[in-house]
Amino acid sequence: MRGLMQDRPLTLPHVFHRAEQLFGHKTLVTATANGRTRTTIADWAGRVRRLATALDELGLTADGRVGTFCWNTDRHLELYMAAPCTGRVLHTLNIRLFPEQLVYIVEHAEDEIVFVDRSLLPLLVPLIDKMPTVRRYIVIDDGADVPVPDDDRFGDYEELLAASEPFSGRFRVDDENSAAAMCYTSGTTGNPKGVVYSHRSSVLHSYFTMAADGPALSERDTILPVVPMFHANAWGLPYGALMAGSNLVFPGPNMTPDAILDLLSSEKVTVTGGVPTIWMGALPKLAEHDLSSLRTILCGGSAVPRSLSEAYRKAIGVPMLQAWGMTETSPIATMGVLHSEHDALDDDAKADIRARQGVPVPLVELRIVDPESGEEQPWDDRATGEVQAAGPWIASEYYRGEGGGAQFTEDGWLRTGDVATVDPSGYVRLVDRTKDLVKSGGEWISSVELENEIMAHPAVAEAAVIGIPHEKWVERPLACVVVKPGESVTQEELLEFLTPRVAKWWLPDAVEFIDEVPKTSVGKFSKKTLRDKFSGYRIDAPDVTGG
Repeated sequence: MRGLMQDRPLTLPHVFHRAEQLFGHKTLVTATANGRTRTTIADWAGRVRRLATALDELGLTADGRVGTFCWNTDRHLELYMAAPCTGRVLHTLNIRLFPEQLVYIVEHAEDEIVFVDRSLLPLLVPLIDKMPTVRRYIVIDDGADVPVPDDDRFGDYEELLAASEPFSGRFRVDDENSAAAMCYTSGTTGNPKGVVYSHRSSVLHSYFTMAADGPALSERDTILPVVPMFHANAWGLPYGALMAGSNLVFPGPNMTPDAILDLLSSEKVTVTGGVPTIWMGALPKLAEHDLSSLRTILCGGSAVPRSLSEAYRKAIGVPMLQAWGMTETSPIATMGVLHSEHDALDDDAKADIRARQGVPVPLVELRIVDPESGEEQPWDDRATGEVQAAGPWIASEYYRGEGGGAQFTEDGWLRTGDVATVDPSGYVRLVDRTKDLVKSGGEWISSVELENEIMAHPAVAEAAVIGIPHEKWVERPLACVVVKPGESVTQEELLEFLTPRVAKWWLPDAVEFIDEVPKTSVGKFSKKTLRDKFSGYRIDAPDVTGG
């Protein structure tokens, strides 16, 4: 017996038409080099309709890849809708990739056109002759004083829209499983791999962003996505905001702590999201801004230090709302919301719960599996294993089958590469990445947990832990530490601070003080860079393992 419901595809045109019809009065603010611009959803929707016509007139194929090399702006949001609503595939290009990687993914995706912010032309122009699939480059003038090449392949975004009549009908995509957008992983080894989001996965993920035990986006919110729109579709915040009818504030190219905090304050932002390094930089300046409108700081991309979340709670009354996921999970897979069972806990115990990555969100299933035996592990908060994920917005394979089946199990689950333990209530606690664990004397040391304890020291700004070869123990932890400006701490003081907080054999054999922890293109700690820098490192400090 079949259900007797209408069979309507879950596609992004619904999100566009809903925003256009119900929320035309809502505002979009973008910070530019020349000040802030303001527009309404109604005016923005008219421009999306002109852009849709322009994509047809440019001769793009029916499912052509539309590259964007842009900051977070309302113009970028126009492309977010115009490309998938006309059946094309939005391909957000990471502006922080190495040139060779950028050339690789443009060619691998076969981008036919690239829209580029004027301020980013110096990064892109030297590479265009290595990108033969790209026929046109459309420059979005963001106020930067940068020359545009005298080349027939380059066009102007505003002239393009002015010459195009707005599409007058309703956008339609019949197959909800057709590609809507694609984003390449920022892996530190090998070539980036393409993750292709469907209309169905994008719509379902957008619905989730409105869930009460999720980001809880609503019509009452003003949302500032600090996380780049080239990073897993800005964690779904742009599409979610349009579906909910929220106001949106875009930071543009100025991503300094002062600029972000000024936007949060003056635009009365209620929800924002970004990686821990952004919020670490903003922390010393919180007292200079009125952030009373802020209700949620979504934080992810890497494990959120407990000390950072608590610092925000004590400074402005708003702790971090931790989320975990990856490009392959669209990206949100868990949320660190507190449940009713935690209401009676004191602040310290609640902070411990918030330091976890949270529970699986609706429609996402997780399991932890022993990487050697392949056996699923119990949720008892003791057993550890690799996190594997399944659900309607979880990747099933990479574009063109890159990487083979190594990251996908025979029964269709995504192998995330993250190692975790899960408590009986379903709260995930990441232990490490499989490649970042330190194996000392046959026992595992979690670099993530050790880093968090080091960063709890009041003089430490950042810390990253890597494993280095050891003649007796195979590997031992090396702590790479950034000290806060105006502060000082010695190796001996750090080890004394850690002694009551971790097992004795976890204590780093050495501490290297560095100016900055290197970051990947999406703001995560780059352990690979540190391992390369300290290759051949030899321990001179005494053995602190205790045997």
